[in-house]
Formats: sequence, structure tokens, C-alpha cells
Amino acid sequence: MAVAEKAPRRAVNVKSAEAPWYRRWAPLLGIAIIILYCLAPFYWMLVSALRRPTDQFENSLLPTTWSLDNFKDVFKPGTGFGRGLLNSLIVAGTVTILTLIIGLVAAYTLARLEFRFKNVVLAIIITTSMFPGISLVIPLKKLFSDINWINTYQAMIVPSLSFALPLAVWNLTAFFRQMPRELEQAAMVDGCTPAQAFRKIILPLAAPGVFTTAIITFIAAWNEFLIALSMVNKKEIQTANVIISQFTGTSGRDQPFGSQMAAGVVVTIPLVIAVLIFQRRIVAGLTAGGVK
Repeated sequence: MAVAEKAPRRAVNVKSAEAPWYRRWAPLLGIAIIILYCLAPFYWMLVSALRRPTDQFENSLLPTTWSLDNFKDVFKPGTGFGRGLLNSLIVAGTVTILTLIIGLVAAYTLARLEFRFKNVVLAIIITTSMFPGISLVIPLKKLFSDINWINTYQAMIVPSLSFALPLAVWNLTAFFRQMPRELEQAAMVDGCTPAQAFRKIILPLAAPGVFTTAIITFIAAWNEFLIALSMVNKKEIQTANVIISQFTGTSGRDQPFGSQMAAGVVVTIPLVIAVLIFQRRIVAGLTAGGVK
């Protein structure tokens, strides 16, 4: 029986199989535009901070004369900016810790327990974060005035906590849901209580999601301005963002543009450094559970 001859293979044109040049470069161009769009304001803020106070309204891409005078003005004894940084750290750190403690318990409960209207509860939780902050300032100020909370740390922490918790609970609930229940069951078979199974098994595995939630919460609390401005008028308790908005020039009438830019750089750099250092953990937390 004759064996059929194989058809000769056609030569593949490698060049024709490759994508056109514009398709290869278009994604890179898009990424470059996004990076430029995001970093341009920070670059201009840094350049403006490094100009001399007399050159603060120049429009050149680089300072004509480099100077650190604006940074020196920011940390003068009368500005209170150093104390403001400490207040911002206290408020943002407390909000982050409380958000994680409460959010972890609430999210794990919502992810594991089965009860009626659970989806409705989740919807209500995420809906509460949609209220604009400006609409809550007057009621909160009236309430805090009645209970003598004006000019206190809790007047800034509690509202920030109410804004941060819904998003944290929503994110962590979705993260816990994609973790198999067999993990806790296996731990309890080995003698762990439900609390021990959560602490020793689930919590370490949930570290990427918890870490991402902590970073996002801290950044939001660190950048908060409206509540801090409305609830506190004592300079000893004001946060750095509020103090920046109240900078005055040397004569009290000129615009301290350079000092404000220098203070903005000081406030922003810690966040940029933290994101650059922990970017892998942040990406891991954001993408965890995306692929089963």
C-alpha cells in the first residue's frame, strides 16, 4: 500500500508574522504618556521648591539658581510644620490600625458566615463611602461641639475611620471569599480553635491583601484635609496639610508659593518612597484572587 507523500511545508515569512511597528510601540507610548501626566505636577512642585524665593514665579523647566531657602522657611520655629507632620502621622497611623482591626473582623465574618440579607449589608457598607465629605462637615461639627471633641485628635480620626472602613471591609471580604474554607477546617481538625485558625492560618495567607489595604488607608488618611481643617483650629493639633494652607509670606501679604511647594514635597516624598519600596506587595495584594 503506497504511503501518501507529505505536502511540502510552506516557508513562513517571519516579518509578515510580526506585528506592525506602531502596534509594538503604541503600548509603550501610552505608558509614557500616563507616567508623564502623573509625574509632571510633582516635578513642577519639586522644581518650584528649589528656586529662590525671588524667582518663585519663573516658568523655566529648571531653576535658574538652585536654592534650599524654601525648605529652610518651612521648618522655621514659628511655622509649626514639624509638629504638623507628627500630628499627621498620629492621625493616619491610628486610622490605619483601627481600620485593619475592625475591618479584618468584619470582613472575615461577612466572608464566612451565612445569614439573610448579607449582600444587602455589603451594599449598605460600600454605599456609606459614597457620601461626599463636604455634606458631613456641618452635622459632624455640631455633634463634636456638643460632646467637646473640637480641637481633639478623635475629631479627625473618627470621621476618617468612617470613610476608610467601608472600602477596607469590601476589599478584605472579597479577598477572604476566594480563600478555601478547607484551610480553617484542616486547622481545626489539628486542634485549633476558630480564632486560632484565623490568626495562625488565614491571616498570614491574607498578608498581601491586608498590606495593600493598610497602604491605601494610610495614604487616604495622610492626605485628608477637609475634616482636619473644619474640626481643629489649634495649631498644636493641626495636621501638616492644614498648616501648609495657612502659610504666610515674609510680609504677611505676599504669596508663599515656594514655601508651599517645599512643604508639599516634604509631605509627598514619604508616600512615594513607601509605594516604591512596597510596590511588589501592593501589586500582589491588588491581583490576589484574580486567577483561580
